[in-house]
Amino acid sequence: MTGWRSRVGVPLAFAALGAASFGVAAAAASVFIARKVLTPPRRRDENVIVRAVSPDASVITLSPTPDSLLRGDYSFWFDQDAGHARLGAILSRSGVSVTRRVERVTFGDLTRAKRGRISGWWYVRPEELGLPLKSIGIETDGGVAPAWRFNGPKGDDGTRSGKWAIHVHGRGTQRQECLRAVPVFREHGWTSLVISYRNDGDGPRSDDGRYGLGSTEWRDVEAAIEYAVDHGATDIVLMGWSMGGAIVLQAVTRSMHAELIRGVVLESPVIDWVDTLRYQAEELHVPDPIAESALKLLDAPWGGRLTGQAAPIGLPELDFVHRADVLTKPILLMHSDDDGYVPAYASRALAARRPDIVHFVRFTRARHTKLWNFDPKKWTKAISRWLNELEVGDGTPTPPDA
Repeated sequence: MTGWRSRVGVPLAFAALGAASFGVAAAAASVFIARKVLTPPRRRDENVIVRAVSPDASVITLSPTPDSLLRGDYSFWFDQDAGHARLGAILSRSGVSVTRRVERVTFGDLTRAKRGRISGWWYVRPEELGLPLKSIGIETDGGVAPAWRFNGPKGDDGTRSGKWAIHVHGRGTQRQECLRAVPVFREHGWTSLVISYRNDGDGPRSDDGRYGLGSTEWRDVEAAIEYAVDHGATDIVLMGWSMGGAIVLQAVTRSMHAELIRGVVLESPVIDWVDTLRYQAEELHVPDPIAESALKLLDAPWGGRLTGQAAPIGLPELDFVHRADVLTKPILLMHSDDDGYVPAYASRALAARRPDIVHFVRFTRARHTKLWNFDPKKWTKAISRWLNELEVGDGTPTPPDA
C-alpha cells in the first residue's frame, strides 16, 4: 500500500501555522490530511537514492532504507515509474549504502537513475507467470473493471473445479501486486480472478474520484463474486493486500453470496483504519488534535464539502477488532511486526479476539506487503497448508507453521 504519508505537501500545511492563527491553520491542515487519505496518489514517493550503477546495470548501490536493506527479491521503480528493474541479493552494505544484484532491467535506463522506490511487486505483466490467462471485464455499478482470470488446472475427468480465489490489491497500487499469489492457488486447483476496482487507475472512476477505504470498493468485489458464480464458482476464497484486506472484510460481511465464501486470506491488512491513520499521523509528528479532526472529517455528514467524498466513510464499520464477532469465515492473516505503514497490532488483536477462526502467521522483519519477497517459502507454505486444511477440514483450519 502507498500510504497518505507522502513527504510532499504535508510540511506545507504546517507552514501555515506561522502565518495565520492556529485555529485556521489547524483546520486547513486537518482538511489537507483528510483529502490526502481519500485521494488516489498521482505520484509515488521516491525515497531511495541511487549511489551508483555498474556500466552493465548488473549491480546497483542504494541509500540504506528499511526497504532497501531487506533480504529477498524486489522491484525497483525509478524515473517516476517510467523505469523498472528487479533487485536480488544484497552483495554488501555499510552505514551509508547497500549494494544489490540487479536481476533484470525490465524497462528504462537504470544507469541514469537518480532516485527510486522499492516495491513488493515482482511480476509487472501477468504473462510473466507462464499460466493460462484471459483478460476480462467485470460489470460493476460504476462501469467495467478490468481483471485477469487464471483458470485452474483440469482434473482427470477433463473439467475444472468450482474453486475460485478473488485477489484484491491495496491502496495506491494496482492488480499486479496480487500476481505473486496466483501460483500457489493454482497448485491447489483454484481459478484466480485478479481484479481492479474503482479509482485504482485501472477500474472505473467513481463520481467523486475518492477512495472509500473499503466502504465502497467492496461492491466491486461483490461484482467479481457474481462473475465467478456465473462462471461456475461453488467455493470462493477472498485474498486482500493492505487496503484490499479492508475491502474483502467488508465484502465477506456484506456479500449476497456469503454462503459460497469459504475463507479469507489477509496480507499486511488494514483491520482498523482509525488505528492505521493514527499510527501514520504519529510517524509524521502530526499533532493529535489535527489528526483527530481529520478523522472526524471522514465521518462527518458535511465533511464531503471539504474532502470531496460523496458520503461519510463510516469508520466504525471498518474496525474489525471491535466488530470481530461478525466474522464467521476462516481467516489466514499474515503481517510483519515492522510493517511501517499498517501497524500489526490490530491484526494481532483480531487474532487474539477470534482464535477460533483467525490463524495469525507472524513475520518479524518483512515490511509492508513484502512478506512473499522476504521469505517466499514461509509465505507460500502458510497459504498452502491453510488451503489444504480448508478443503479437508471442518472449516476451522489448524494454524500453519510460522
